[in-house]
Order: sequence, then structure tokens, then C-alpha cells
Amino acid sequence: MDLGASENDSVVTEFVLLGLTDTPSLHPILFVIFLLAYVATVAGNFSILAAIFAEPKLHTPMYFFLGNLSLLDVGCISVTVPAMLRHFMSNNRSIPYTSCLSQLFFFHLLAGVDCFLLTVMAYDRYLAICQPLTYSTRMSWGIQQALAGMSCVFSFTNALTQTVALSTLNFCGPNEVNHFYCDLPQLFQLSCSSTQLNELLLFVAAAFMGVAPLVLITVSYGHVAAAVLRIRSAEGRKKAFSTCGSHLTVVGIFYGTGVFSYMRLGSVEASDKDKGIGILNTVISPMLNPLIYSLRNPDVQGALRRVLMGREPPK
Repeated sequence: MDLGASENDSVVTEFVLLGLTDTPSLHPILFVIFLLAYVATVAGNFSILAAIFAEPKLHTPMYFFLGNLSLLDVGCISVTVPAMLRHFMSNNRSIPYTSCLSQLFFFHLLAGVDCFLLTVMAYDRYLAICQPLTYSTRMSWGIQQALAGMSCVFSFTNALTQTVALSTLNFCGPNEVNHFYCDLPQLFQLSCSSTQLNELLLFVAAAFMGVAPLVLITVSYGHVAAAVLRIRSAEGRKKAFSTCGSHLTVVGIFYGTGVFSYMRLGSVEASDKDKGIGILNTVISPMLNPLIYSLRNPDVQGALRRVLMGREPPK
């Protein structure tokens, strides 16, 4: 444990990330697995971005937000996995205190924007299906930019608040974080000062950035489902549900893992389970999102084929 002296108390200057396993023989295998997952995630999400840029048919609000979501997925996995890969290849699993706070800040910043953008995308589907006559004016380019910008501002405010609040805690004892990246629940367990205020802030953030958006998404899709069921054409219903189904799948994964990660504060036994949930949230979900959004979307599939084969989009 690397501790520094400060006013007769020992202060933690670095943390040790225990990672996924204590078995060194598994590290090379895990390194290859997560390296491939990282490469697949970056390649998949940038392919979606390239398809959106290259295909004029995809220059719509829904794909503008999807492009931003792809960037966030690349950012989210880049905050956690490269550091984990480095730890797999060396015996040094330590992370400086300031680096730990930086990782925490950027993870919550990107995950927060992700949360708001998923809500905006549900609102976009509501306008497109339930209010088609006013869709172009109520989802204009300026409004798209404003919604994306507000998502960033709200998330930045929350990430900064959580990080500053955490920096006020004293860490003077154990410095082993039972996770593969720095996150609030695991760091709360190591604090030798009261975390009551921090847990309250996290609860408020969960309500504002988790519960409220989920309610809005549910209400939006309730209206969408009612509108789609009124469509007489079976082909029309199928197309509407296919565009919404992929988004609902991503929402389910994102919020499901979030609930397990942050709604069980104070449970030491939950830490090992949280590693699996963390992998699902920070690795599997960003890797699967491009597949989910393109699997049943012929427009995206066609654009991806043209991008990969170097063909020009049809005029």
C-alpha cells in the first residue's frame, strides 16, 4: 500500500485495482479477449459513423443521435479497457489517486450523456410516429444540437459534482478496489470518513438521470405502441416496431446494468457480482450496440456494405 504522510494521518496516494481475477495464468487469455472486444467495439461504432456520414438517407435526427451514441460507446470503453489491458500485461495494478478520479469523472460524463441521448432518441421516435406532420419543425437541426448540448451539460454537471464530492472523502486505510476500474460504490467502501452526503448525491443523480429518463422513455413508447397498433398495414407496423425494437433493447441493457451497479450501495458481497455487471455495461453493451442497431435495419446494412466496398451511394 502506497501511503503518504499528512498531519499525522496516513493518506492513500494510489489505489490498487484487483481486476477480474487473481490467477496470473489467465491474464494473457483475458488480454486477448478484451483486446479483441475493444477493437471490435471501436471498428463497429466507427463503421456506423462512416455509414451515417456516407449515406444521405441516414442524414436524419434519429441517425444524428445514433452517431453521437456510437462516439459515446467508443469513449466509454476507452476509459476502462485500455487500463485493464495494461494491468493484464504487468504485475503493477496500481492507479494514482488523481488518475482514479479522472477515470471516474470521464466514465460518469460519458455514461450520463448516453443516458440522456437514449431519452432523446425515444422522444424522436415519439415525434416521428405520433406527430409526423410537425416532426420536421419540432426536431429541426437547431433543436437536435440543443438536445445533444443539454445532454452534455447536464452530464458534465453531475460527473463534476460526484468527482468533487468524492475528493472530499478521506482514504486512510485499505486501498484495494475490488473492481477493474474506479467507480463510486467500491470507493465508498474504502473511505474512512462518512459517505452519507456522497450516497445522497448519487441517489439524487440516479433519480434525475436514471428514473426520470426511464419514465419519459416508457411514456414515449407507450404512445408509440398505441399509434403503431392503429396502423392498418402489417408492413407498416413491422417497420415501425423494428426501428423502435433496437432502441428498446439498448435501453434495457443500459438501465438494467445501471440499476444493479448503483442501487445496492453498502453491500460488500456485491462487489464480485459488480465486476460481471461492469463488463456487461462497459464492454459488452458498447460492442453489441452497432449490431443491435444494424441487424434489422436495411438502410444501415446497405450503407455499411457501400462503405466497406467503397461504393458511392445512389443518387
